[in-house]
Amino acid sequence: MGFKKVDVCIIGTGIVGLAVGLRISKQFPNIKLLILDKENAVARHQTGHNSGVIHAGLYYPPGSYKAQWCTTGAKFLIDYCKNYDIPYELSGKLVIASDSSEEKTLNDLYDRGVSNGVQGLRKLNKDQLTEIEPNVVGNSAIYSPNTGIVDYTKISESFASNIIQGNAEILTGCQVMDIVSKNEGVFLQTTKGDIESKTIINCAGLQADDIAKKMDVEIDVRIIPFRGEYYTVKPRDSLFIRGLIYPVPDPRFPFLGVHFTKRIDGSIEAGPNAVLAFAREGYKKTDFDIKEILGLLRFSGFWYMSFKYWKMGLDEQMRSISKKLFVKSLQKLVPGINEADLISGGSGVRAQAVDKKGGIIQDFKIIQSPSAVHVLNAPSPAATSSLSISQHIVDVAKKQFGWV
Repeated sequence: MGFKKVDVCIIGTGIVGLAVGLRISKQFPNIKLLILDKENAVARHQTGHNSGVIHAGLYYPPGSYKAQWCTTGAKFLIDYCKNYDIPYELSGKLVIASDSSEEKTLNDLYDRGVSNGVQGLRKLNKDQLTEIEPNVVGNSAIYSPNTGIVDYTKISESFASNIIQGNAEILTGCQVMDIVSKNEGVFLQTTKGDIESKTIINCAGLQADDIAKKMDVEIDVRIIPFRGEYYTVKPRDSLFIRGLIYPVPDPRFPFLGVHFTKRIDGSIEAGPNAVLAFAREGYKKTDFDIKEILGLLRFSGFWYMSFKYWKMGLDEQMRSISKKLFVKSLQKLVPGINEADLISGGSGVRAQAVDKKGGIIQDFKIIQSPSAVHVLNAPSPAATSSLSISQHIVDVAKKQFGWV
């Protein structure tokens, strides 16, 4: 490739990086923009391995970034799908309280959803919820009719197609090896040559903290990878599932619990769990990166987190090892399911930021440095929120770097 000189370089072609690129290319067409990724195609990590849900904004504390950006982002995303003929479906979602001990948390979720402007929420008793999902059991439920499903890889590919029609380039198979900041700009040493850019937008997902450190930015978090494992549910008439079926989540964690998800292709997935991955891109149980593990062991936040949440971690590991335990969790929602109904599916790795005291960062985390904006925590619902997140990032960059 040789040498490239650009105004803005976005690192990462997940859906957030591409959404930022799309907004810059439309709002500032004179900016010379480069988006790069070490993979050979866009959306190869979190974006391409998630469950494809368009979240309505039910779970998030009112006033948080997630609450603000999920509800608006879902509207932007659906409008985009309509404009570019990308299939989506408002399949609806049930959140099930299995017994009376979960009622308070369920009611709190309902109140959050109402505060966040989620449209159409309904509380259901046990008879009403079986009218929507006949194979489900529970004490009560929340029904969110405007939760949907979509293929986020298709959306990302559409974003990319629109980006390159302007004054922008997407460069895949290009890994950042080192970054040097100088008065005249930021210099990136990559596997495809050197790049000089006035500004960096760090949307590197699982590698976001590493990119920040390469730029000598002091950060108070580290990305810890959690693998989510799925099963595919074999179709049979007596196990018909219409939409999305979730348990009441544990409010201490950002994970939503093992659930049933209808995919846009009509298949049904069960999962995911949330187990510590032994590599940032550890999609298989056997994936192991000794350098990354040693770095994790040197991080104080890992030990604090492990001490605080060891029981949850052990339960998740056991559920990963034992299909029987996995099925037992699913049977709380759909008693008729059994081990023979499940075949091994895919997996994803969540880039979860954790602070030095072991705190799991619940909200999106975006920081600024002299020549860059860094997205340090953007797990679910980042795909749903991507067009709202991009609006915030571009507004921040416009103000910081004087874009006109």
